[in-house]
Amino acid sequence: MNSQKLRQLTGIFSAVCGGLLISLPAISQTVVAQQSPTVTPQQSTSKVNPCPSIFYEEPHNNRVVVPQGCPPNALTQRLANQGLLPANPTTTTSSPYQTGLGVGGETPQTGAGKINPCPRIYYEEPFNSRNVVPQGCPPNAFSQGQGNISGQGVPVSPQVSTGETTTTQTPSPSQQQTPSATIALANGKVDVKLINDTGAKVTYQVIGDTEARSLEGKSNVMLQGISAPVTVTFQREDGGLLLVTPQASTEQTGMLEVTLNEATDLSQDTKAMRIQQNGSVFLN
Repeated sequence: MNSQKLRQLTGIFSAVCGGLLISLPAISQTVVAQQSPTVTPQQSTSKVNPCPSIFYEEPHNNRVVVPQGCPPNALTQRLANQGLLPANPTTTTSSPYQTGLGVGGETPQTGAGKINPCPRIYYEEPFNSRNVVPQGCPPNAFSQGQGNISGQGVPVSPQVSTGETTTTQTPSPSQQQTPSATIALANGKVDVKLINDTGAKVTYQVIGDTEARSLEGKSNVMLQGISAPVTVTFQREDGGLLLVTPQASTEQTGMLEVTLNEATDLSQDTKAMRIQQNGSVFLN
């Protein structure tokens, strides 16, 4: 009788132990599964800064026009003040990326895109003795001599404000000076042959058409099918003065030959050339 009970107890104990051994791997896997963290792969997205800081560093700060939508650098601001850039070359509304990172990742500066309502050119010859300054600006020699706006001067329209943007209207080159040359356009287009007679490289750029390019000394290049009006900028890479001489080609209709020579007089130094829709060519 006792041996029968002992066998029954032994069988029950064996069954319990066997069940525990079977359930242990499942319990271990469940615990491991609960403890293992969910790994979510990180998604990295890289953005390209449309306004890199190199545009605001020398020598590019005074040589290259910034892309559309970027705050103006020194050259862009100077050309805009002189009316040598096409309408709305830059916008003062920045994208969220530009607002967050600024230029080249730096903290953005407030008011970087505002246009100076009283550009320095009004106080330099020949404009100092020829043009009336905008309303609200300190008088130049011509304004002081006239006392008020007369037929001898070129009046400048005051600022026109629309919404959140303010635009300063400046006189067109045709109002300011006599054309340096006149070219007969072919369907509103012109071919420009740049002839670099200097011994230095010259950086040039067709605003709104090409990026800044380099022209070796004693060489030339043909720019074909440029739509007028258009502005072309120049800069000697050695920092020297540049004399620009445009003239209509006698060999081909609709082609403007532009010769680049070394200048010794600061008043002869040329940074930009503007070709109007009527074929008039102005230098600045």
